[in-house]
Amino acid sequence: MSFSAVKQFESDLAQYWGSNYAVATDCCTHAIELCLRYVEPDYISIPKHTYISIPQLAHKLYIECHWMDTQWTDYYEIGNTNILDSAVYWKRDGYVQNSLQCLSFQFKKPLNLGRGGAILCSTKDQYNALKAMAYDGRDQNSTVYWGEQDIKHMGYHYYMTPETAIEGIRRLTKSHERVNKQWCWQDYPDCSQFSCFADADIYE
Repeated sequence: MSFSAVKQFESDLAQYWGSNYAVATDCCTHAIELCLRYVEPDYISIPKHTYISIPQLAHKLYIECHWMDTQWTDYYEIGNTNILDSAVYWKRDGYVQNSLQCLSFQFKKPLNLGRGGAILCSTKDQYNALKAMAYDGRDQNSTVYWGEQDIKHMGYHYYMTPETAIEGIRRLTKSHERVNKQWCWQDYPDCSQFSCFADADIYE
């Protein structure tokens, strides 16, 4: 099975959302992690009410994290970055220009693939770097065997499999604008109250 299916899914997804490029990943949390590694912010600000894996990334990446009392709907921006957590958002032409907008295809999400995610982005440089990071630093566009490439980016093995991409192509092709539950901050607990965050010095 060829990774050409992944490239096709990325192209279809970018066209659907109105972005220039899309990088397919194995999940949304890893998509956001790749973006944080790419942007390298000194600190980030995250809503208190969000999914727990997002503030946990701060601990994983040793990034200072500030809590925000943000009452968000559909998606939110991670403060001090141009990264959007759009895990619960789905809209044709819904790409926010010049952002790194991260999507989820988890089983509860509008495009239900069981698992998977993506990063919508504006520039070829962003696409090339994030794509390589997702795929162990390898250049998937190169015809040169990876062992003979100059691996320029650290890789994190967060790529989407061709099997998932094929299902994504099938479902995206058949999809119409869906009427879904509109998610917001009230759907999530106050993560700042969990002991794992209260006991760590990086969370303020």
